[in-house]
Amino acid sequence: MRLALALGGGAGLGWAHIGILHELKARGVRIDAVSGTSIGAVAAVCLGADRVNVLEIIARSVNARRMMGFIDIDPRRGSILGGRAVDRQLRLHFGHGQLEHLFLPVAIVAADLVAGEEVSITRGPIVEAVRASIAIPGVFPPVRSDGRILVDGGVLAPVPVRAVRALSKAPVLAVNLQGDYLRRAAIGLPLDKRLMTPFRVGRAGLSLLMAHIARQSLALDPPDIEIAPAIGHIDVRNFTRADELIALGAAAIRDNWHRIEQLG
Repeated sequence: MRLALALGGGAGLGWAHIGILHELKARGVRIDAVSGTSIGAVAAVCLGADRVNVLEIIARSVNARRMMGFIDIDPRRGSILGGRAVDRQLRLHFGHGQLEHLFLPVAIVAADLVAGEEVSITRGPIVEAVRASIAIPGVFPPVRSDGRILVDGGVLAPVPVRAVRALSKAPVLAVNLQGDYLRRAAIGLPLDKRLMTPFRVGRAGLSLLMAHIARQSLALDPPDIEIAPAIGHIDVRNFTRADELIALGAAAIRDNWHRIEQLG
């Protein structure tokens, strides 16, 4: 079976992509091309470079102490965090590698903050492309490239189906990390809790916004099949639950395998 993959964004929830990729490989699925937004971009280039196992080792090793090492306050760069530690990690694993030299076609999706357009990057430096795709506005510095100011692709295309369709004619499997919204809402803003803090309400509103953007994106560019792992109970900011997320990603493929098989 040949599939093209559109790997969605979702910060710490993105470790679920690892389980999805492992399970597809175990079932003999050939990946024809892959696109990724934000954390999905990281998974996409690791797949393209045949380094998913390396990504898994990194994911499983993340703890609160390691997360603190990525905090470098620098508001002068148009963001809260300077992103230098993230940049070092990317350069450690991809150096001066180019997207066009990967083992399969890869599209990294960012958003042009000025033009208001989705940008699909398929050539050029891997590190620069991924940095653009993960540049959450106001959190990580935007990337200036070819006269554009690029930020996190999740602003416009949380699940980048259009980008991978441009690379492959294979059926598209889209992974929507925002799809388990009702459980996230029930946990984040439970009806039986009378005290609603501004932070809790604001976070719930942001979750709704991201889920709605993902749904609209998929409606405009529908995949052949969409899967939404059951991960709504995990906070998107939490990068320390890789073991659980990897298992839930693999489970999402197993639970939907009868639908996936029909694509072949």
